[in-house]
Amino acid sequence: METRVCRLYGQNDIRIETDSVAAPGPGEALVAISAGGICGSDLHYFQDGGFGPIRVREPIILGHEASGVIVDVGPGVTGLAAGDRVAINPSRPCGSCAYCEEGLPIHCLRMRFNGSAMRLPHEQGLFRDRIVVDAAQCVPVGGDVSMAEAACSEPLAVCLHARSRAGDLSGKRVLVTGAGPIGVLCAAVAAEAGAAEVVVTDLQDIPLKAAAAMGATRTINVARESAEMEAYAADKGYFHTAFECSAAAPAVRTAITSVRPRGTIVQVGVTGDLPVPINLLVSKEIRYQGTQRFHAEFADAVAMISERRIDLKPMISASVPLDAAADAFAMAGNRAEAVKVHLTFAG
Repeated sequence: METRVCRLYGQNDIRIETDSVAAPGPGEALVAISAGGICGSDLHYFQDGGFGPIRVREPIILGHEASGVIVDVGPGVTGLAAGDRVAINPSRPCGSCAYCEEGLPIHCLRMRFNGSAMRLPHEQGLFRDRIVVDAAQCVPVGGDVSMAEAACSEPLAVCLHARSRAGDLSGKRVLVTGAGPIGVLCAAVAAEAGAAEVVVTDLQDIPLKAAAAMGATRTINVARESAEMEAYAADKGYFHTAFECSAAAPAVRTAITSVRPRGTIVQVGVTGDLPVPINLLVSKEIRYQGTQRFHAEFADAVAMISERRIDLKPMISASVPLDAAADAFAMAGNRAEAVKVHLTFAG
């Protein structure tokens, strides 16, 4: 059996090619991919050939945000059947390394993650019409949600894990810096957790509009309204919690100056080295908390989407056929026009 794949050879060199796909073996499932979200890491691979020390060193099929329909299952698979709609969890910790045995599978030393160039050979991704995956990666999707919404399970899981690192948000004042897909989802999960205020900042109006539709109580375009943030820095800060989703030095500083003493900043965005106002972190006793990926939160995200506990539609900007992948990547890279762009597949 053959399938089309979206394979990256290097910077700005993306090709739609044909590959073979086998029948599912024991413990596996054959999935017809329906929708795949273009993530920031996919964009970095495409635009820059990688990010930080992680470089594309061999051809790689991109994609780690995807949903699809079960075509067939291999021997020994239970709980899945042909026709089931599923979200695919791209994360596969080994289960036996020191961190897995400690109950920290997110930090697995032998992690396999679809569409990642971290290791060599690269871990191939989900942007293809059909793929065989471990059945355990397939989480059934319920309700009447679209497959595009189901494909948002992975970024939503990232934000649910980030929320778990923030502590109780009920009744709290929350700042989100950066309104990309992760930022708008952090706003949504903060609102869902009962935050009293959710203020979102960005440089572009389109993502801020999505944030407002997904739970933000106020949005601020800091490109032209930066003075609006000054009031939040008065009297040592206003917000109990900040989700820093941009990884831009000015936004990190804004988060530190705007969070009140003994508040929490959850660093979600990633980048290289940045200057940080350490004295303010110390003097205000701020907890600066990192967060990475997810584990159990993936199933939680699928359930939240299936039950429509949050509305993802405002963040889905476009769905583009696989044959026009280059156009889709160009659209996804233009933050003035799009938040989340999906590829669609023949299945």
